[in-house]
Order: sequence, then C-alpha cells, then structure tokens
Amino acid sequence: MANIYDGAFRTILNDCRKLIIPVINEIFGEAYTGEEEIRFFPNEHFLDQQNEADKERITDTNFTVYGKMPKKYHVECESSLPDGRITIRLFEYDAQIALDEGEVTEETLTVTFPNTAVLYLRTYKKTPDKMKYVIITPGGTVQYDIPIMKVQTYSLVDIFEKRLLMLIPFYIFSHENSFPEYNSNEEKLVELKAEYQKILEQLDGLEQQGVIGAFDKHTIIELSGDVIKEIAQKYENVQKGVGDIMSGALIETEARRILKKGMNEANKETALKLLKRGKQTVEEIAEDTGLSVSEVEQLAGLQTV
Repeated sequence: MANIYDGAFRTILNDCRKLIIPVINEIFGEAYTGEEEIRFFPNEHFLDQQNEADKERITDTNFTVYGKMPKKYHVECESSLPDGRITIRLFEYDAQIALDEGEVTEETLTVTFPNTAVLYLRTYKKTPDKMKYVIITPGGTVQYDIPIMKVQTYSLVDIFEKRLLMLIPFYIFSHENSFPEYNSNEEKLVELKAEYQKILEQLDGLEQQGVIGAFDKHTIIELSGDVIKEIAQKYENVQKGVGDIMSGALIETEARRILKKGMNEANKETALKLLKRGKQTVEEIAEDTGLSVSEVEQLAGLQTV
C-alpha cells in the first residue's frame, strides 16, 4: 500500500529533517551546508470547490529552508505509474500552498509558488526526467520544470557518498524485480542480506563519526524494516531474511542505548563519590569517569544545594 511508503517518507522528514538537505542539494543544485534552519508548515490544504464541499489535500512535505535567502520547497513521494493526474495534483498543492501565504496589498495579490520536485520510488519506461507547468495568463505565459528524482537509479555508493541517507528506507525498490529469484535462490538471498549488513555497518560508521545521531540511525533502520515488510509481503524468504537483519539491528541499537545509559549513571555515582572526597579537581574526575567537565560541574552544584 502506497500509504506505507508515504508514511515512511513523511516520518523520516519530520523526525530527521536535516536529512532532506542533501536531497534538496541533489535535486535543485543547491549548496546548503546542513546548518540551515528548516521550518515545516501544515500539510493539510483545503481546495475551494464550486457547489461542492471543500476537498482536503495532504502534501508529503511543505517546508522552507532558511539559507542566504528563504526558499520554500514542496516534495512528493510517488510509487505509482506516472500519469497526468499526478501533475494535476501537484499543481493543486502548489497553488494552494502559494495562496495560503499570499499577500494582498492595495488590491494586488502576490503569491509565491514553491520549488517542487517528485521522488519516484519505482522507475518505469514512462517515467520522465521532469514534469512541466505551462501557465497561460492574460499577462503572458509562465512555464517551468518540476524535477524528478528516480530513487532506483541511485546505488549504495551514490547514497553514502552524497549523504542521501533518507533514500535508504527505499533502497529495497532497486531489488524489487529480483524478488522471485531471491525468494527461491538461497545464494542470491545471501548476497542481498550481505548488502543490507553493509548498509548497517556504514550507518554505524557515520554515527561514530558524528555525521548522524543515534536517533537518525534508529529511524532509518526502523523505516527500512517497515518498507521491506510491505514491499516483500508476497516473498516470505526475502521479507524474513532481510527483515530479520533490520529488526536485529534495532534490538542491538536499543540494547546499546540501555547499556550506555546504565554506564553513564554508574559513572555519575563514581563522580559523586570522588567529589565528596574532595581530593581531585573537576577536570581529573571528568577524565577518570569519562564524563564531560560540565557534567561533573553540574554534579558538584547539586552537592552544594
């Protein structure tokens, strides 16, 4: 069901919003650093219908990136076959987004359309490289392209080199046509599982380097598992084989979090004992316990309260 994929897309964007920046850079040729503020706006829009109840439209993403100058973006995720209805729906969204924030000054309405793009999870022969709006007005014709990102064309090397980490939950789409072979051929399935094991190792490496946080990694892994469960539901061996790797990684990640929390509490207890003895400086206690100087200072402040 497409809603599973849409939900995964919205979740990773709303919960790990910085991951959209490399994707925006890739699609629109921007040069954002990742330090820019990103502000999301409501996804629900109501389209006025003559003689009918207003239609509710829910966009996948509607946000502004505050770089040198603010830029509004609208990105949709699609897994279905391209047809003219998708382009119409996009324009409806864009027009309503522009109208929602339109300004009227002395009976002059000014609307700003967002920078719009589509992520296609599946690539068909009919999938174009771009869409186009042509708006014919009494004052002249306006036309511009809507770029398309074809997720299946990105290899793992591309994804990690370009930091397109939000594509990882959908990477399984690049293997979809081979599911029957994986399901019946254990040797081929082992190769697919090895590929996902490599994904996990690379995510671990990025976490250790501080490129992503533990929460981002956890979210990527969890959503990958959700997408795999949905897309491979007719292929039990694929679903279980790759799915078990991702669920196992989630358990390990959670276990690490609990272990780290326990170790941190133990270190704080040790630091408190050393502070009570009063024989070491804050810096020495921090070095001995693995806590930061600020954490030790906070503990010292609690003692004096």
